[in-house]
Amino acid sequence: MKGFLFFRLFLRDLKKQRKKITLTTLAIAWGTFSIVMLLAFGEGLKNQMSKANSGLGKGICIMWGGQTTIPYQGLGKGRRIRFTEEDVELLKSRIPEIENVGGEYNRWEIAMTYGKKTLTERVNGLYPCYEEMRSHYPEKGGRFINDLDLKYKRRVVFLGNELKERLMGNEKNVVGKTIIINSIPFTVIGVMREKLQMGAYGGMDEDKVSIPATTFKAIWGYTYFNNLVYQPKDPEKAEQVEKEVYKVLGAKHKFDPEDERALGIWDVINQAKEMNKVFLGISIFLGIIGGMTLLIAGVGVANIMFAAVKQRTREIGIKMALGGKRKDIMSQFILESLMIAFFGGGAGIVFTVIIVRILQAIPIQSEGLQFLGKPTISWDVMAVTIVILGLVGLLSGFFPSRKAAVVNPVESLRYE
Repeated sequence: MKGFLFFRLFLRDLKKQRKKITLTTLAIAWGTFSIVMLLAFGEGLKNQMSKANSGLGKGICIMWGGQTTIPYQGLGKGRRIRFTEEDVELLKSRIPEIENVGGEYNRWEIAMTYGKKTLTERVNGLYPCYEEMRSHYPEKGGRFINDLDLKYKRRVVFLGNELKERLMGNEKNVVGKTIIINSIPFTVIGVMREKLQMGAYGGMDEDKVSIPATTFKAIWGYTYFNNLVYQPKDPEKAEQVEKEVYKVLGAKHKFDPEDERALGIWDVINQAKEMNKVFLGISIFLGIIGGMTLLIAGVGVANIMFAAVKQRTREIGIKMALGGKRKDIMSQFILESLMIAFFGGGAGIVFTVIIVRILQAIPIQSEGLQFLGKPTISWDVMAVTIVILGLVGLLSGFFPSRKAAVVNPVESLRYE
């Protein structure tokens, strides 16, 4: 019943101050639009960067052999550390916290031909675990390298999507076709699904071809891997796993586990954490900018409430003379200011949702704009907006309501 009474009083004030309340509501709506749009662009950028980061790999660490800088067990410094298949098996067996680990062979300037088209590109020798670790997901109808390909040293090839376009053009259904690599025929088993990739080593994945590691080794006779990639079971324990890697490989290759230069490790997990911190800071910054716009509109709400207190002084005095409590007087004005804030905020949110849907429907052709992403309204964005609207409405109504609550009933009845 009280809620209905407050609503009737709000409508009465709306008629008396139609122009002021309408303009203030529009200001609240604009402020809400500003903060939601800013946060939505920040959320879209964050999501897109997260996708781009996972394009390099999901919860992985990339490791290269370095050179020792500390003498150890009678051996001098400056020794080069190289990885073999034994190292992969050793890490699998000695460190249970590692989910996946695999070695990688690389070779540049390899001639590959399809039809009359010849390119000179990079070839990688990989293991099946790279599909998950390095996000080498195939397009529909294809597949990645599997265990049987390794066992039988099959001449099969997985193509990067951009390289496929340059080598085979717009030809569809290329799975099963034959391309010539280093004068040897290979059967195409899949094409990599298009992905965003932020960060790379030795070039982007979309521009390379991948063949089974055993086939690579048989053709070019490599003894050492160019690098290793491992994936901890728990990303939160990446630092602990890294220390274990130094201990295990240090014991095998005879280098001091404290010698950081003996191995070079790119911790993609930590990079993702740091990136999330950066985007949290950006979101807070954008939220503050939008919040300031909303607070300015809140000043307009406060002015309307102060004017309402002045106009209804006699009414307030009569209520207090008849036994009305201060908390009832204050709650009336606070609820009215909240109504203005949420009416304007609701209109701003609806308008923002419409604009965001339109922007999301527009296709993005530019690669640079793809990294920026599209605005995204998440539950976090909505929660932050509602909290700010509530604070604006509460603060805008609190001080005028406190002024109303201290009105002297006797003096107010003489108020003109």
